[in-house]
Amino acid sequence: MRVTPGARHDEVRVEGETVHIRVTSPPADGAANDAVLRLLAAALGRPPRDLTLLRGASARIKLIGIATSR
Repeated sequence: MRVTPGARHDEVRVEGETVHIRVTSPPADGAANDAVLRLLAAALGRPPRDLTLLRGASARIKLIGIATSR
């Protein structure tokens, strides 16, 4: 997925095979990464604890893991 921090509003969009996430949080001290996980969790109807940032902590392209239901 492609992330844009510091946006005017939070948004999740799907274009083709790419998920675009825009968050208002700045890209400092992991604030944007936390905001991405919360926003994506809300969009998926899952608790934030089910999502894990697997790759891309300091990059715009991120890989997020989603825990399977038990």
